[in-house]
Amino acid sequence: MTRPKKLSAAEADARLSTLHGWTRTKGKLHRTFTFTDFSEAFGFMSRVALAAEKLEHHPDWANAWNRVTVDLSTHDAGGLTELDFRLAAEMNRLAEE
Repeated sequence: MTRPKKLSAAEADARLSTLHGWTRTKGKLHRTFTFTDFSEAFGFMSRVALAAEKLEHHPDWANAWNRVTVDLSTHDAGGLTELDFRLAAEMNRLAEE
């Protein structure tokens, strides 16, 4: 699989403007998802894990009871790539299910 190239700051900002709930913090996409309880948060993480495996792109994330905090960056590209935005969009979709 060919790895995507790092996006410029302008490209990242343009994509970010269409991505609900996410910010760019310290060069990474960042969002905290809040759910009803731990079970719902963990179920979300399980669904995201399957999507991340398909993309071969994995989030840096943490769970605290009903919250899942996520940072996305493509480490081998040294910043944000198309993969980060694809996974972020999929996470948004899965959070709404």
